[in-house]
Amino acid sequence: MTEDTDSVLEQREAERDRVLDCILPHVMFDGWSRKTLRHGAEDAGISVTELDRLFPAGVTDCIGHFLDRADRDMVQAFQSRNPSAMKIRERIAAAVRIRLEQAAPHKEAVRRTLAYLAIPGHGGLGTRSLYKTVDAIWKAAGDTATDYNFYTKRGLLAAVYSSTLLFWLNDTSDDYAETWAFLDRRIQNVMQIPKLTGRLKEAGAKLKNPFEALKACAPKRRPPFAGAR
Repeated sequence: MTEDTDSVLEQREAERDRVLDCILPHVMFDGWSRKTLRHGAEDAGISVTELDRLFPAGVTDCIGHFLDRADRDMVQAFQSRNPSAMKIRERIAAAVRIRLEQAAPHKEAVRRTLAYLAIPGHGGLGTRSLYKTVDAIWKAAGDTATDYNFYTKRGLLAAVYSSTLLFWLNDTSDDYAETWAFLDRRIQNVMQIPKLTGRLKEAGAKLKNPFEALKACAPKRRPPFAGAR
């Protein structure tokens, strides 16, 4: 890949970020839909044609970028915290906390995203995004596992992250103090970091799909969002 190609891709990602920032305020109030994307495009000063060029798959593409950017921002912030000075469980806790703290300004958009992903047919994107998040956390934490532990670590962290995310969405404590205490307990009791031993196989086998729990976030008082594609 040439420098010119890299530059073009970077510019495109920057433009996608800019347009996403204009879309998110509408998501907070109206959920994810084609109409929401159009309103965001208007705010960003781009045409519908340009919107489709940036997000060819429409709503699902935009959601995917929203979640991917959150992972990217999390890793960048985490790396600035001198993780080498932390124990492994501290690295995991710090990364999850950073991910949620950065999401706080868009908390309602996160809730709407989970609602969209809970609609039948959309779960694949949610599962892939959840995997990307826990994989990014483990890699940022310095994980080099290539054996069975590679998968069990990510499965266990998916359960921890999902349950902490659900707790965070409903947490009204000051500075989310109860969420961070919950996260610490989950890491200690469920993941047993850093003592990932033979018990991982047994624990991993008992895990259900963590994304199933996220369906609880779907607002039941509202019908599925129309016009999404």
